[in-house]
Amino acid sequence: MNEMIQIVFFMVAFVALSPLLGKFMAKVFMGENHFMKPVLGWLERSVYRVSGIKSEEEMNWKTYTYGILLFNFSGMVFLFLLQMFHAYLPLNTEKLPNVSWHLSFNTAVSFVTNTNWQSYSGENTLSYLVQMIGLTVQNFVSAGTGVAVLLALVRGLTRKTTENLGNFWADMTRIVIYVLLPLSIVLTMLFVGQGAVQTFSHYARATTLQGTEQVIPLGPAASQSAIKQLGTNGGGFFNANAAHPFESPTPFTNFLGMLALLLISGGLVFTYGHYTNSRRQAWTIFITMFILFAAGLALSLWAEYGHNNVLNIAGNMEGKETRFGVANSVLYSVITTDASCGAVNCMHDSLSPLSGLVSMFNVMLGEIIFGGVGAGLYGMVIFVLLTVFIAGLMVGRTPEYLGKKVEAFEVKMAIFAVLAPSIVIKLFSAIACTVPAGLAGLNNSGPHGLSEILYAFSSAAGNNGSAFAGLNTNTVFYNLMLGFGMIIGRFGVIVPVMAIAGSMGRKKITPVSSGTFKTDNWLFVLLLLSVIIIVGGLTFFPPLALGPVVEHFLMNLGVTY
Repeated sequence: MNEMIQIVFFMVAFVALSPLLGKFMAKVFMGENHFMKPVLGWLERSVYRVSGIKSEEEMNWKTYTYGILLFNFSGMVFLFLLQMFHAYLPLNTEKLPNVSWHLSFNTAVSFVTNTNWQSYSGENTLSYLVQMIGLTVQNFVSAGTGVAVLLALVRGLTRKTTENLGNFWADMTRIVIYVLLPLSIVLTMLFVGQGAVQTFSHYARATTLQGTEQVIPLGPAASQSAIKQLGTNGGGFFNANAAHPFESPTPFTNFLGMLALLLISGGLVFTYGHYTNSRRQAWTIFITMFILFAAGLALSLWAEYGHNNVLNIAGNMEGKETRFGVANSVLYSVITTDASCGAVNCMHDSLSPLSGLVSMFNVMLGEIIFGGVGAGLYGMVIFVLLTVFIAGLMVGRTPEYLGKKVEAFEVKMAIFAVLAPSIVIKLFSAIACTVPAGLAGLNNSGPHGLSEILYAFSSAAGNNGSAFAGLNTNTVFYNLMLGFGMIIGRFGVIVPVMAIAGSMGRKKITPVSSGTFKTDNWLFVLLLLSVIIIVGGLTFFPPLALGPVVEHFLMNLGVTY
């Protein structure tokens, strides 16, 4: 009962705070006055002066996209080189060696694409310098990239006959300075107050009762933990991620971490409502997302608390922290896979088959259930456009959304954005299942082994970063395959979304009439849910049936792998 109360309290806090944060972010992005401007306005102006940014100059979709690609490519190269040579740089207190080229590539791609997949143990691989100016910086700007793409799309949908979609550099600056930075400072202080470590000291060494020496990793973990949650990044300072007591010491930090995972993404839905001048549009999308979130959570809880015939117990605690228990572990697993975040407080490899299926399916949907900051909402808008188009065909009306016609070009781009990560998941998984290099890292055989591979490429293509943890991916094969999967999953969606923004921006807005198809009522919620489930189900049902579904039935027969 205690755990159920905590879940209800989390949901109430999330639903109550999202509109408030959404209103604040709308003021920030629209250039209106807000309470943080007198505090940090000097910093924004300083950035413009030093960098030469002319914030008032707007860009068309091609220039905006070029800025996104250039900025992210530059960050990728910098992070790659930083890892390759960090043994010769300062703040390497433990004298860690340089990182291999293929792991450096994978990690650079991972953090730039907001995936934060980790084929390494952070405390044994990366220096404090890499963690701070490499990974933590990317945690801010990769999250900012997602929000910037969303803002360009929203402007394209809501502005009348224009090529201008805003200024990427100004959008990025405001996102980081007014939203991510203040929230990260507050959350870091709360984490430190609860016992999370934040230091540049050498690793501590202690002598155990058996007389052996134990090395206790330290580092600036609290600050990275804060932005990894708020930016839906997920890369843990320590290998155990949010299950490590130095990252998340108490149930309170666990609660704050989960709330931070969804808060900005939930708030952006209401920011979208302010741009469209329609709270109903915002609530329609928010309710759709919340229904999918609640349904996945209910199924996952039912499966995890159900009887396990292999272990002959119910409420299996294997792979879970006793500080958090079953319910909070399951809630975290659903939230982190909904939110395009790889942070975990339990081992997903130890989840029951159906709980693992829920986590995997959340990622496969493109993580549109709140999703990554910005990325989740622009992914959901893609499904909204597809729903409007399909509904228009069904009733014989010209498809329109927010007064603008949805035509062949927008539908083609939307389909491309949906197919790009889907192809990565199925094609790359198929390759890994058929070559020795792909099968060599498996910890399990049978359907669970398939799930390990399928989850890895779903996580990469969905820019999630969590893993089943039973698959050894620190090999040339997996580092390269997963790295390319992350690039396609990120920019194979961003480029079509930007093309849609440019196309919609040039169109006229048709006044609402009695013949306008409403996109802000319960009927549209049902239609949108149907399109999401059908597209996801038809695309991924076969591999899911061969993986977690088969494993569930075998578990009921007492068989495991």
